Amino acid sequence: MKEVTKNEKDILWMQQALDLARKGEGYVSPNPMVGCVIVSKDGERIGAGYHQKYGESHAEVNAVESIKNKKELKGATVYVTLEPCAHFGKTPPCSTMLAKLPISRVVVAHQDPNAKVNGAGLSEIRNAGIQVDVGVMKEEAERLNEFFIHHQTYGRPFITLKIAQTADGFTAAADGDSKWISCKESRRLVHIWRAKYDAVLVGRATAIADNPSLTVRHVSGRQPKRIVIDGPYELPKELNLFSDKFEEKTIVITWNKKASETDADPMLKLMKQNYFRGGVIQVSKKESHANLKQAFKELGQRGVTSILVEGGQQLSSALLREGLVDKLELFIAPKLLGAGTRSVLNLGINKMRDIAGLKDVKWTKVGDDMLLTGYF
Repeated sequence: MKEVTKNEKDILWMQQALDLARKGEGYVSPNPMVGCVIVSKDGERIGAGYHQKYGESHAEVNAVESIKNKKELKGATVYVTLEPCAHFGKTPPCSTMLAKLPISRVVVAHQDPNAKVNGAGLSEIRNAGIQVDVGVMKEEAERLNEFFIHHQTYGRPFITLKIAQTADGFTAAADGDSKWISCKESRRLVHIWRAKYDAVLVGRATAIADNPSLTVRHVSGRQPKRIVIDGPYELPKELNLFSDKFEEKTIVITWNKKASETDADPMLKLMKQNYFRGGVIQVSKKESHANLKQAFKELGQRGVTSILVEGGQQLSSALLREGLVDKLELFIAPKLLGAGTRSVLNLGINKMRDIAGLKDVKWTKVGDDMLLTGYF
């Protein structure tokens, strides 16, 4: 049997920690997903845990508490997918807890970009005389928490644009019908995504044409916030977004100042609140449309770290033109229309040298469809 080197052992244990961390997907935002594995000085796994829900115990605490015989911690190594927190938030700092344990080593995948941490947790543990190694499976850990890292770095949500089109580039027929271009397996995957993102976004044209619910139905999972861009603030309140049992999760982005004005008549104000109990974010008007950059900045300040956009041609094109899309999920169905609505138009690109290229591209077969995943 091949002898496993120290570095390979680190990778094996960190992979287990990453697998644990992913279990918190969709439930810990705006916190990051974190997993922790504790290995005894004899090389045996003695404890493990992950951050299960926002506001509850962190991964390191759950891992330590899973160990019945605390004497096993002497000389142990702690593997954690993100730098232990060093500040009081919903819970006490994990770095302080680890620094007080009789462990010999802490292995961290990557440093926390949060300004309240950002190396402070590593320093506290090192100052306690414990060896700290950083960078094991760093890329994998950063990809796992791409929403959190992006939000911490830029102050706005990570934006993923989802498009389903025919092989010749259409999202709807000439009469506007778009059901169904993608296969049932692709549609089920979108519901899995909805449960992972903080919010799902559509424009007013899609809201009127499709009257979507934007809920998680075909799988189990958290119901996301629902955001609709309604510049003039004229969408009918009978739409599902404003009238179903999840109406409180709906947020309207508008430039219409009347949307935030307080009614003089308290009874009228009460009637409005009872009619639609969601939220309204008023932004400036930009070229007759809602200012999308301002809207995303405001949403980021409200703790929205990720948005899945399921918009039509106008919204998709606007987001791409303004450079607001971070990731593209493009379903290509083996179907032809020959005419209808193109997926995107007028991106402001007229020369090949200016073409918008994708990075880290991946192709996946989903049912009969092909899914192109790429980053900008």
